[in-house]
Amino acid sequence: MAGIHPSAVVAEEAQIGPGCAIGPFCVIGPEVVLGADVNLKSHVVVTGDTHIGDGTEIYPFAVIGEIPQDKKFGGERTQLRIGARNRIREHVTMNTGTAGGGGLTRVGDDGLFLAGCHVAHDAQIGDRVVLVNSVAIGGHCIVEDDVIVGGLSGVHQFVRIGRGAIIGALTMVANDVIPHGLVVGPRGELDGLNLVGLKRKGVKRSDITALRAAFQMLKDGEGTFQDRARRLADESDSDFVQQMVAFILGASDRNFLTPR
Repeated sequence: MAGIHPSAVVAEEAQIGPGCAIGPFCVIGPEVVLGADVNLKSHVVVTGDTHIGDGTEIYPFAVIGEIPQDKKFGGERTQLRIGARNRIREHVTMNTGTAGGGGLTRVGDDGLFLAGCHVAHDAQIGDRVVLVNSVAIGGHCIVEDDVIVGGLSGVHQFVRIGRGAIIGALTMVANDVIPHGLVVGPRGELDGLNLVGLKRKGVKRSDITALRAAFQMLKDGEGTFQDRARRLADESDSDFVQQMVAFILGASDRNFLTPR
């Protein structure tokens, strides 16, 4: 059984999972699928071809699943998929995809999306991601697992942010960020590693030491940034370093933020 407030407008075709709570003045469209125990506090709009995973909470005035903010969008059928146990706070917006970007915006599990943040069309957001107040994630971005983006920051379209990275507040990120990187400044600069995050996750000291050595080689080694990464692939047996190398050598539509 689901609890639906009398003032909520829920399309007959919508699929509402067991244990859902739909609060006052919510609007749920006909293609929406809510998993079990989803909680919409009040004044939430969920529309479009949008699926929301079990146990997710959405706070007042969030708009989830509206069409992309993209002039190229021509009304084609696209999707938004949100995982389980996310907390989506007030005034958050998440849009469906575009045909040119694959047609799918995806958000993983256990994320925290604070008031006023935006996830644009075709973005791919990993698990346990934290977007602080008023963060804007541009179209086609990839934000991997365990990333934190500080308040009032912006991520340029097509940028990739590697797992475990942290972006300081008031930062504009215009290029790719290596896994576990630390980015700060009005025009984001790679300023080190997210050592606090690594320690909180219980990463072994040997892996942290290997990452620090890898960062130093990326910063000061000979050759291009890509050349240094290829040497690391041959020289390091740390899984964390190999994860960083694979990210650097992977396909990208942007340049990298390199160590300053």
